Amino acid sequence: CDYAEVLVCCVFQVYNLSQNVQEDDLQHLQLFTEYGRLAMEEVYEKPFQTLMFLIRDWSYPYEHPYGLEGGQSFLEKRLQVKQNQHEELQNVRKHIHSCFSNISCFLLPHPGLKVATNPRFDGRLRDIDEEFKKELVNLVPTLLSPENLVEKEIGGVKITCRDLLQYFKAYMKIYQGEELPHPKSMLQATAEANNLAAVAGAKDVYNKSMEQVCGGDKPYISPTELERRHVELRQASVRHFRSVKKMGGEEFCRRYQEQLEAELDEAYANFSKHNDGKNIFYAARTPATLFAVMFVMYVASLVTGFVGISSVATLCNLVMGVALTALCIWAYVKYSGEFREVGGIIDQVAETLWEQVRGRDSGGGFE
Repeated sequence: CDYAEVLVCCVFQVYNLSQNVQEDDLQHLQLFTEYGRLAMEEVYEKPFQTLMFLIRDWSYPYEHPYGLEGGQSFLEKRLQVKQNQHEELQNVRKHIHSCFSNISCFLLPHPGLKVATNPRFDGRLRDIDEEFKKELVNLVPTLLSPENLVEKEIGGVKITCRDLLQYFKAYMKIYQGEELPHPKSMLQATAEANNLAAVAGAKDVYNKSMEQVCGGDKPYISPTELERRHVELRQASVRHFRSVKKMGGEEFCRRYQEQLEAELDEAYANFSKHNDGKNIFYAARTPATLFAVMFVMYVASLVTGFVGISSVATLCNLVMGVALTALCIWAYVKYSGEFREVGGIIDQVAETLWEQVRGRDSGGGFE
């Protein structure tokens, strides 16, 4: 099952075998690839990319020489489907060919008796046979040279590092139990990771575009214009999600589209707050509201005291004192960065008062 996960997540598989490719080696490979193939059940092309049979300690260079060319001729002979073969042997070979886009073989000589028999061998090159070192120089670039590296694809879609992380997270969930996960669980996890990667990609498209509209170094933009741009970019992000090739079927993918839409709305709320913070009038809303409360209470206190309603005048003075105290606390919070929760409560109260006054003004003007 671990091998199946590796098959799904890796580009280049090396099947390391000793001396030869036996029939049971091919059957083991069929078992692993079948497990991984079930995780890619909805993919209608070859599910895995590259497989290399690495045959170490090859003892028949007179039949097939060391290296890739000899390995390829050996592998073609070993994986050949013949009419007189048993049906099971034919199926094993057909299955392997159907699972990998590229299959190769490298024949590696024995590293020498000093390596195999000396218990104090510490990896020094002088103790390794020259022929082994020569073939190793040919093998390593085949595996690691930049021109031979290819992008990882799952279901025909190129996978980024961020996408690959989603696959690992999904697979880790199904390995948390004590029992070996069922192949269908891997299929479900692969579909989930596939959709989560599409969500992350679409959200990234939205975030990058919104950063260009109202990011940190951008000037304040009117809320109406910001909302209009949000609607446009939200639709573009959803279209991007739909355009990505996904697994799981329409109903399964719709859940992740709804998740994307919810995350985009949450991101918009954060962008909107960030944009409001650039508005000098918005930043001054709390102190302006508190000053207005103090002024109104001061005038009301004078008027009610003048006409002899001392209890109301006292109440107005009390409210004015509370507003002054709140203003001092708010100023300290903004200056020191401490007690931010208290500052947030004061902002919320001021915001509520502001909206109440605006609502009444708007209602009166409409009537």
